[in-house]
Amino acid sequence: MASVFLYHVVGDLTVGKPELVEFLDTESVESAIRAIGECTEGGVSVWRKRQQKNVVENGETKQQQRFVGIIDAFDIVAFLAREGCLEDQDKAMKTPVSEVVVPNSSLLKEVDPGTRLIDALEMMKQGVRRLLVRKSVGWKGMSKRFSVIYNGKWLKNIDTSSCNNSATNCNRPSSSSPSFHENKFCCLSREDVIRFLIGCLGALAPLPLSAISSLGVINPNYYSIEASSPALDATRKLTQDPSAVAIVEPSPDGKYKIIGEISASKLWKCDYLAAAWALANLSAGQFVMGFEDNATLRSLHDYSINSPIGDDVGVGPGLRPRKFSSRSIGFFSNPTSTSIGMGRSIYRGRSAPLTCKTTSLLAAVMAQMLSHRATHVWVTEAETDDVLVGVVGYADIMVALTKHPTTNVISATP
Repeated sequence: MASVFLYHVVGDLTVGKPELVEFLDTESVESAIRAIGECTEGGVSVWRKRQQKNVVENGETKQQQRFVGIIDAFDIVAFLAREGCLEDQDKAMKTPVSEVVVPNSSLLKEVDPGTRLIDALEMMKQGVRRLLVRKSVGWKGMSKRFSVIYNGKWLKNIDTSSCNNSATNCNRPSSSSPSFHENKFCCLSREDVIRFLIGCLGALAPLPLSAISSLGVINPNYYSIEASSPALDATRKLTQDPSAVAIVEPSPDGKYKIIGEISASKLWKCDYLAAAWALANLSAGQFVMGFEDNATLRSLHDYSINSPIGDDVGVGPGLRPRKFSSRSIGFFSNPTSTSIGMGRSIYRGRSAPLTCKTTSLLAAVMAQMLSHRATHVWVTEAETDDVLVGVVGYADIMVALTKHPTTNVISATP
């Protein structure tokens, strides 16, 4: 495992990454929905408008100081579900993002391309969700030369006046170095880091082939609401990491079974207006499982909303009345699925919660998250398929990967 963190730096992960395109807080909610559909982790970074050139003040550049926070699909659906927004949807969609995003500057950290991968992991373990990396001219990676940096030396084209022979002190970019563009950056997400690490599973052995229960990866501090509760209760438990609430049903033995989730991942490319109405009017169980088109629920299907047409992410140039159903949220039914409780049929597809077992291997969970573009996986008991015991997110995986004794030695070496 030592070689992965010793011979790789943040710059290695930026090869091929596109230049950062800033999404300003003056943009509308409608624009945010479009941007979220094209970003990673179901959320987009929000910035204040640039006032002047980037300068370093107290170790923090103006670029980082302009960062506001991250807005995701859950935030937007929760906003649109407010009573005033449902009554005037056009006005709600034109609302500036600055009125919706939760300010949190700690979610982003600017780092130098030469920052050690182990240091980047430590930042993300502490809550950083985006790494802002300045793009350099002709960057081709530093993997094979990283030992030179680690031993207290630096490459000739990097200014070492403030490094003091320590790689961790080189996080501040040198504005005088000719190898850097003035205002060109790219942004790395936790998904980018995990995707890079999953390509190094051999070097990470034996951790990837260990059960998540034995690694202490499972986080028991998850948020949940019962299926009989109003779906809107989920917005009162909005969390930053992961942005998800489990929908559960109690069992006779006092345990809770997961039947679905309301999260940024599931709402990523849904019909936002339909999801907002459902969030405000349905129970949590109806929201995640759907319902049959029978007489008792006929009125729900007859409810018309102004829903966009012809766009996967819920925003389009034209609006027309559209009947509400679970399909309109982006959830799809499976006719062969089994029924549970009150004759309801589970709506699989995008509505099904992503789960694993306590005995699942770490490598399998990592692959599961990446293949589904999810920020988390719910963990169930090994003996049953749906009794919820916890959740595994990106931060939990990074904690597990850096627990190895060899890694700790590297991290502590000056």
